[in-house]
Amino acid sequence: MKKNRLPLLLLSLLLLITALLFWNKQYTSTQQQKDADFAVIDTAAVTKIFIADLDTTQVLLERSSSGWIVDGEHRASQAKIDVMLNTMLKLRVRAPVSKASHDNVVSRMAGIAVKVEVYEIVPRINLFDRVKLFPREKLSKVYYVGDVPKDNLGTFMLKEGAKTAYIMYLTGFKGFVMSRYTPNPEDWRDHTIFSTRLNDIESVKVEFNEEPWQSYRIDRINRLQYRLTRLADQHVYAAYDTLRLLNFLTSFSDLRFEAFLTDMPSPKKDSVIESPFLHRITLVDNQGDTTAITTFTKKKFAEHLDIPEMLIPVDLDRMYALVNNNRDFVLVQYFVFDKVLRPALYFEPGAPEF
Repeated sequence: MKKNRLPLLLLSLLLLITALLFWNKQYTSTQQQKDADFAVIDTAAVTKIFIADLDTTQVLLERSSSGWIVDGEHRASQAKIDVMLNTMLKLRVRAPVSKASHDNVVSRMAGIAVKVEVYEIVPRINLFDRVKLFPREKLSKVYYVGDVPKDNLGTFMLKEGAKTAYIMYLTGFKGFVMSRYTPNPEDWRDHTIFSTRLNDIESVKVEFNEEPWQSYRIDRINRLQYRLTRLADQHVYAAYDTLRLLNFLTSFSDLRFEAFLTDMPSPKKDSVIESPFLHRITLVDNQGDTTAITTFTKKKFAEHLDIPEMLIPVDLDRMYALVNNNRDFVLVQYFVFDKVLRPALYFEPGAPEF
């Protein structure tokens, strides 16, 4: 019996070592999968996305019954939200960051990375992905997005608590996704000013400050009739070009501004706002909601040029504007808004094209 005991002990020891090695391999493999698990499988379950840099810039994107909301107040650009969700869906591992450069990459990320938190609706009970009960909102992923490798193919990412950073890429896309994770709230906001369909428009008033005799108001009388009134003398047009008027009203279905001008110095911004306006458009829909825009002249040259104000040329491509109940100062293009800046003369029968 004593002779058989030693082989049995050796065999038991070998089995124990084999089991430990197998368990360690399985654990390491599982841990690596968790550390590299950045993708969101079901983007329809995502309820909130929080993005913040290492300074004070941050944004909270939330799904609501009426669409995505920025910081609980502003409507988000659905196109940009779709790009972000698609990015999260298609994230794949290109490679772990090499050991030789890992410490440098992580150190650099500590100074420039943005933090991303993803919240999803997940079930408390999930049986084989078939029976899902008691849904709840859960913080499902937290990771950091850094810059790009030297070949610009991919983006450095590191999950919170993980030991290994990875180079992530998008399937079917060559480049990097760092710029998509912007913490600037204005980058996510919708640029729509008017989005009212023809049948929902109750009235439109267009005012020309420099040509008040061209100002007018269009009111809906019934489904097929409108009243056109010149504001200068309250003259009601007995006849007007119906096709032009309908084309004009249809243009309010989608009108957007080009950019926010938050970074403009306050003295210059105040000077513009206090100057005489160019145009003011006020639209009232059939729910009684009012949407308005007030435009201002945009000068082409900066203030540091030592030339008289009257000689500074006007920008013929863009205007400044106040929108969203005068809360936002933005840049708009004539190319976009010319179709709703028609003078009253434009609607008179036989009037020339403008």
